[in-house]
Amino acid sequence: TSDSEIILRLIQKNLDLGLRGAIKTAMEKIEGAYSVVGMTRNKFFAFRDFNAIRPLVLGAIDEETFVVASESCALDAVGAQYVRDILPGEIVFTTEEGSLQSYMVRENCVNKICAFEYIYFARPDSTLENINVHEIREQSGVKIWEQAPVEADIVIGVPDSGVPAAIGFSRASGIPFRPALIKNRYIARSFIVPSQDMRERVVNLKLNPIASEIKDKKIVVIDDSIVRGTTSKRLVKILKDAGAKEIHFRSVSPAIIAPCYLGIDTPTKADLIAANMTKEELCDYLGVDSLEFLSMENLISLLGSPNHCFGCMTGSYPIPNTDGLQDYVDE
Repeated sequence: TSDSEIILRLIQKNLDLGLRGAIKTAMEKIEGAYSVVGMTRNKFFAFRDFNAIRPLVLGAIDEETFVVASESCALDAVGAQYVRDILPGEIVFTTEEGSLQSYMVRENCVNKICAFEYIYFARPDSTLENINVHEIREQSGVKIWEQAPVEADIVIGVPDSGVPAAIGFSRASGIPFRPALIKNRYIARSFIVPSQDMRERVVNLKLNPIASEIKDKKIVVIDDSIVRGTTSKRLVKILKDAGAKEIHFRSVSPAIIAPCYLGIDTPTKADLIAANMTKEELCDYLGVDSLEFLSMENLISLLGSPNHCFGCMTGSYPIPNTDGLQDYVDE
C-alpha cells in the first residue's frame, strides 16, 4: 500500500468542495507526519501536518514560479530563492491566475519537527526552521566533548554525518581530527537495509580505514547515532584490525530506544540495541574502551527548544494514539 495514494484518494473524494476544501478535509482525517506536494492540471499545492514533523520549504524562482522541497538545499539546485518554511497545518496553493495563496487549516499549531532530521537525515547544506544542519552537527561534537571528555591521539568521524561532529569535538578538545575512514560513495545507508546479513556486508563495503593513521593510536570515534549496532560493532572490528590501541565511542544522538511511527522505517524495539542493553553492556558488546551518548538536555540546548519530536529517543510522540502502536507491531 502507499500512504501517498491514500492521501490522494482522500483529496479526490472531496473535490466537490474545491481543491482547498478537499485538502482541508483530508488533513482533518489523517493522523501522522506528512509533507505533501502536488499538481492538478492548472494548480500547484503543498501542505504540511499539524506538527510539521517532516520538513517542507517554499522557494521562488521569480514572482510567478514557485518551488516546494523537503530541504532548502534542493532550492539551490534549481536556482530558486528560499522564501520560508511551510507552517504546521498550512496549505499553500496557486490560483488559476498564478498567484500563491496560503490557508491555515488550524491556527496556533506548534512546530515539532523531528530532531533526528538534524542529527542524521537532512543534508548538511540545508537549513531547517532557521537552524543550519551543519552548524548543529558541529556543535554537537563540542557538547559531547564537554559532557564526556577523554584523552586520545586522534578524533575520527564516521562519514558522512559524523564528520562535522568530529570536527567540533576536535576544536573543543584540541585533539587532532583525522579523516581516517574512507566511505564508498556507492553504498546506501546501512541501518535501513532490510536484513542483518546484508547490513553487515554493507558496512564492510562502505567503510575502509587508513591504517597508517590508526595503528597504535588512542582513537575517539564520533558517530551520529547507534540504531541496531550493526555499523558500530563492525566499525570497531575494522579499527582494531587496523591496529587501534584504544577506541572511545561517542554518539551525538541520545540513545535510540523506540521505533519511529512517523515516516521513517526504523525497526521494532526488539531490534534497537540501546533499548535492550545498558550503556555498560553495550560498551562491552561493541568492544570499546568507553561509550557515551549525547544527553537529551544537551540536544534540547543545541536545538534551542523542546518543541521537537524526540519519539525515537524517549518513546513519547507528539501524535495522539501513537504510544500503543508497539504492541500492534509486535502482534
